[in-house]
Amino acid sequence: MDASMTGATFNILRYTIDDGPGTRSTVFLKGCPLTCPWCSNPESQSTMPELAFREAMCIGCGRCAAHCPAGAITIAEGKARFDREKCEQCMTCVDMCLNSALSCMGTEQTVESVVKVVRRDKDYYDESGGGVTVSGGEPLMQPDFVAALLKRLHEEEISTCLDTTGYCTPEALQKVLPHVDLFLFDLKHMDTAKHLEVVGVPNEPIHESLKTIAGAGIKVVIRIPYIPGFNDDDENLRATAEFVKQVTPDSQVNIMPYHEYGKNKYGSIGKEYLMPPTEKPSQEALAHCKEIFAEYGLECLIRE
Repeated sequence: MDASMTGATFNILRYTIDDGPGTRSTVFLKGCPLTCPWCSNPESQSTMPELAFREAMCIGCGRCAAHCPAGAITIAEGKARFDREKCEQCMTCVDMCLNSALSCMGTEQTVESVVKVVRRDKDYYDESGGGVTVSGGEPLMQPDFVAALLKRLHEEEISTCLDTTGYCTPEALQKVLPHVDLFLFDLKHMDTAKHLEVVGVPNEPIHESLKTIAGAGIKVVIRIPYIPGFNDDDENLRATAEFVKQVTPDSQVNIMPYHEYGKNKYGSIGKEYLMPPTEKPSQEALAHCKEIFAEYGLECLIRE
C-alpha cells in the first residue's frame, strides 16, 4: 500500500469522545451513496469539493467578488451573495477571504499527511484507550485509501475504528477488514422498501456487510439513528433487535436520537434541508426503545 495515495477528506477533528472509546481523532471522508434527510454532515455527501459560506463571518470587504473569475459573487447589504449556478468551484474566493467566512469542503490528502496530523495525539490515545476513527460520508467509497490509512495507523501502533453505513461492495469491505479494530455500524431500518424510499438504497448489502464483519470476529458497535416517524415503531425496533441478536449478539447497541445540529450547514453549501419538521424524541420513548433491546439480551445505550 502506498502512503502517498490520496483520498478526499473534509475535516480532521481532534480530541473527540463520541466516535469510539477513549480520546480520538476522527478523519472525515467525502462521498456517500445514501441520502438520509437527517444527515448531520451534508458536506460529506458529494465526492467533489464544495464552497461553504458562513454569512455571520462575512465583513463585506468585496475581495471575493473582485477576484471571482466566473462573476458568481456580488455584495449586497454588506454581505457576499453567491450565484451557485455560475460558481465554478475554483475556490479563488476562499484564498481572498479576510475573515474565514469562506472555506473549501473537500481536499485531497495523502495517507502520510493524515497520519502526520493524527499521530500528534498518540499519547492521549494510549492513556485513554482511544485511537483514530475514519468516518464520512461513507469511507468505503474510498476503500483503497482507507485500507492504506488504517494499515499505516497500525504501523504507528494506533488503534483504528471505521464508522460505516455498511453500504459497500464485498470487495471494498475485504480490503479494510484486516486493519480495523472496531466498527461503528449503522442500522437504519429493517424493511428494505422503506429503507430505499427514505435513505435511497436497499438494506440487503448493509446486512450482508454486518454478517461479514461478525464472521471475521471484529468488534462492532451497532448505531441506530432514532428518527421519529421513520424507524421508531415497535415492529421495526423488534425486527432490528432480532437481527442484531442473530448476527452479532455480543455487540453493544447505541441509540442516536434525532437532532438538528447539522441543519445550518445545508444553507452554507447551497443545499436545502429536506427533513420535515420532527420533534426530538421524548425520554419516555427512548427508554421504551432501550427496554425492547434489553428484552433480547442486548446491551443498549442512549447516546444524546
